[in-house]
Amino acid sequence: MKLRIKIIKGDITKVEADAIVNAANSSLLGGGGVDGAIHRAGGKDILEACQEIRNRQGKCKTGEAVITTAGNLPAKKVIHTVGPVYNGGKRLEKEKQALINCYKNSLLLAKEHGLKTIAFPNISTGIYRFPKQLAAEIAMQTVKEFNDLEKVIFVCFDDENFEIYQNLL
Repeated sequence: MKLRIKIIKGDITKVEADAIVNAANSSLLGGGGVDGAIHRAGGKDILEACQEIRNRQGKCKTGEAVITTAGNLPAKKVIHTVGPVYNGGKRLEKEKQALINCYKNSLLLAKEHGLKTIAFPNISTGIYRFPKQLAAEIAMQTVKEFNDLEKVIFVCFDDENFEIYQNLL
């Protein structure tokens, strides 16, 4: 199966895919940016599912991923992953590996659940300040090494990320 990669500029909460990925915080209870938008658009079902996960396992660690219902979203599922906070490159190798793990673990969860299409936001490039070019290179490389899904959509919120991803593709 040949993986197709698509890049769009837009709102991930409006994307029709088997799964959309939420750049969550470790609490899984919603926050700002993509996380807040997904929780608002998806409704209380997503929050309740996240609370059940927290009750079972505690917080979600950086680089890990969990899956929930998509509530009112057009996607079937939401995969929540916690991206690394960029600390000016002081722990760059650790931060890069954590971001790779976000993508890998999200893709593995999609495969485990029989999902064929997945949409990713630009994980960690908002308030977590991961450099956009480096984050895009990590995302693209990790996804290209994974051939178990039919389609990966990168949903870019801003022009800068959109151009970076277009150039990498």
